[in-house]
Amino acid sequence: MPAPQSTPRSAPHRFDLDVIGAGLPVGAARTELEAAARRGALVVTAPPGTGKTTLVPPLVANLADGLTLVTQPRRVAVRAAARRLAQLDRTPLGGPVGFTVRGQREVGTATRLEMLTPGVLLRRLLADPELPGVAAVVLDEVHERSLETDLLLGMLAEARQLREDLLVGAMSATLDAAAVAAVLDGAAIVEVPSALHPLSIDHAPSTAPRLDVRGITREYLDHLARTAARAQRAQGSDALVFLPGAREVDAVVSRLQELVGDEVEVLALHGRLPAAQQDRATGGRRPGERPRIVVSTALAESSLTVPGVHLVVDAGLSRQVRRDRARDMSGLVTVSASRAAAEQRAGRAARQGPGQAVRVFSEAELAGMPAQSPPEITATDLTDAALWLACWGTPRGDGLPLLTPPPRAEIIAAEQTLQALGLVDEEGRPTPSGTRVARLPVGVREARALLDGARRLPGREAARTAAEVVAAVSDDHRPAGADLPRLLQDLRSGRAPGAERWRRERDRLTRIARSAPVTSQAGPARPRPPAAPEAPDAAHEAGIVLALARPERIARRTEAGSRSYLLASGTRAALPEGSALASAPWLVVWEVQRAAGRAADGTGAVIRAAAPLTEQDALLLGAGLLLEERTALLENGTVRARQRRALGAIELSSTPVAATARDTVPAVLAAVRARGLDALPDDPGAAALRARLALIHRELGDPWPAMDEASLLADLETWLAPQLSARTTKLSAIDLKGGLRHLLPWPEASELAGLAPERLAVPSGGTARIDYPAPDAEDGRPVVSVKLQEVFGLAETPRLVRGRVPVLFHLLSPARRPLAVTDDLRSFWDGPYQEVRKEMRGRYPKHPWPEDPWTAPATARTTRGARHSTRRG
Repeated sequence: MPAPQSTPRSAPHRFDLDVIGAGLPVGAARTELEAAARRGALVVTAPPGTGKTTLVPPLVANLADGLTLVTQPRRVAVRAAARRLAQLDRTPLGGPVGFTVRGQREVGTATRLEMLTPGVLLRRLLADPELPGVAAVVLDEVHERSLETDLLLGMLAEARQLREDLLVGAMSATLDAAAVAAVLDGAAIVEVPSALHPLSIDHAPSTAPRLDVRGITREYLDHLARTAARAQRAQGSDALVFLPGAREVDAVVSRLQELVGDEVEVLALHGRLPAAQQDRATGGRRPGERPRIVVSTALAESSLTVPGVHLVVDAGLSRQVRRDRARDMSGLVTVSASRAAAEQRAGRAARQGPGQAVRVFSEAELAGMPAQSPPEITATDLTDAALWLACWGTPRGDGLPLLTPPPRAEIIAAEQTLQALGLVDEEGRPTPSGTRVARLPVGVREARALLDGARRLPGREAARTAAEVVAAVSDDHRPAGADLPRLLQDLRSGRAPGAERWRRERDRLTRIARSAPVTSQAGPARPRPPAAPEAPDAAHEAGIVLALARPERIARRTEAGSRSYLLASGTRAALPEGSALASAPWLVVWEVQRAAGRAADGTGAVIRAAAPLTEQDALLLGAGLLLEERTALLENGTVRARQRRALGAIELSSTPVAATARDTVPAVLAAVRARGLDALPDDPGAAALRARLALIHRELGDPWPAMDEASLLADLETWLAPQLSARTTKLSAIDLKGGLRHLLPWPEASELAGLAPERLAVPSGGTARIDYPAPDAEDGRPVVSVKLQEVFGLAETPRLVRGRVPVLFHLLSPARRPLAVTDDLRSFWDGPYQEVRKEMRGRYPKHPWPEDPWTAPATARTTRGARHSTRRG
């Protein structure tokens, strides 16, 4: 019987690079790119429009023995890049070229190259760091410095240590190629020069300001629309208009449609649009169609190309993430774009032929723009990033090669949030719940809302209800008047923009919530809440879901009839005028932004998304923030005590109670914190010790204590409380110097006199006081004021704090007036001293002014006194 014959394995698909790269400037570097890719890691820098996103991925895929993954920073760019490559490859989308974005996946068994967003890849990498079946990963648009791409770069650099065969590449329009190559352990760098056609740049600034406290002004948008219409009419080509956000894009599209009529097609391009409309804007004009004006956010800046454009009109503005840690707010603000972004935008006009860029701002404004936009890791909420880093095995990013490390205070605060949610332990390692949450396709807080909401809400459709809320807040939906329940109604009925996208996301999240184990709630286990007298309505169910994710955003109205609310976190914020939520005594705030003027009702912030909550649910869901405390205040020398109950910063009750001896110390500490260190008595000895310790901390750091006012006020219980008595409230009786000594580290305290002595021995046999710089002086120097004659012969300037800080001498006349200031005595004796001697010897003849200060005896006496002293000796 003949042996069975095995089915021959079909050869993997190969991309025809000659066809795909035809006419692309990057094609000239093909040999260099292939050589760099064969080394296992490459960095490609190429200006927008050179074709790097089109040619480099299939080039890498042809060299890789497996799947090639390529990230694009936005979903619309993922789809556009995949569609373009499939067209050039003459294969259907989902064949050799596929893509994956949140809620949409087009791949098959024949897929060799998969486009995807950084978020999708990051979660895939956390699920399995070895990336089985993947042969190469290419990160595109690294210069945008998005949080997820920055983290991926560091993680992939470590993944290559597990898999030496994994090819990793990074591509960008403008970036520090050497820094990226260093992260990838010496990756080869390929620089593709720009191949722009002739480009003319004009400026058309508006007489009206671009921005005011509320954002972009209407007058400026009117001017920009007129400028774009006029420029397009003069040139007759397709135009691309850059604006910072979707709201401004839609506003200018409406204005342009009125200005150009039916002669020109005006299309919007931003992240809120349905995929079909985005694809229409990025697909290019077909033969016989009207000219186009595409009005876009930064989507079209570098991550995708809009074909046929020969005119760019740029507002010179961008949306950037800003973090207000003090008020626990993150949000997008409108600011001037960077000069690098302005160059990239202008270059879009000259990709396919001569072009024109019209900058709707002045040359002076251009000069004032920052060179580059700040990395997102320095300005955003790092809660999600902290969990990803923990799951990767590098809590807080410690040891991970990153282009920019996360700000220390921000990443520690994020880790503390994760600990409160039960997602990481005290060492920063992920809990089982944290590991599961990190892999969910939503943020940490959204995952908490989804899983706990599905478990806690009443009824059989709890998972669906929680998914509806999370789908609404995790996408780019904007509730009018901050009214999230109303937005949910409009999404359910299909009236709201993006309803279909929301339904798909709702259904997907519902499946995730229903498949979650009962024990997988994001936070630590809590008892199921008792049954309410009546089931919550849909609006309050939304509030419950939000409160599960952000209990610190539970808020109470400041007074009846007001639209201002105090959040449990301590932030004050106002609902928009006319909001239907203004009648709710309690809210849960999901999104809050800094604002000024009437919109913020004097609070400094405006609520953008919220849902109502009953007081019962507020106290139940915010139970972790409830506190009972006894407070004591010092008023005119009298201690007054109160028993206080609060939900975070929201005071629920405050009752006067009789003060006792145990209230005295807390009252005095509270008074000092309120008034600052100026409330304490003037104590020269304590001030001198504080200045000495401040210099040591500045130079040596820990364990020597910080002496700035903020640090001392934060640590009053350690150094001031032990000096207080329960029997008196007199601040004048406090031993401040003794208190500061409580902060000295042991055994290092024994070095204090050697590191920063109180006095300095001088050659005359005496000592001089050392005046140390103020504790808040960043580069102040210790000063010794001494009569010039007392340091004759001293050549080397004394140095303090283990030789780190030279003493600055103020050399004085016999009348103790300054003659010279120096920290280089040798140079002084050899030079300027002779001029001082010439001027002073006639004015002070009784004091020694030797011609040779090196051999003259140092003395504090007059010439006569010095001779008598010598004779007696």
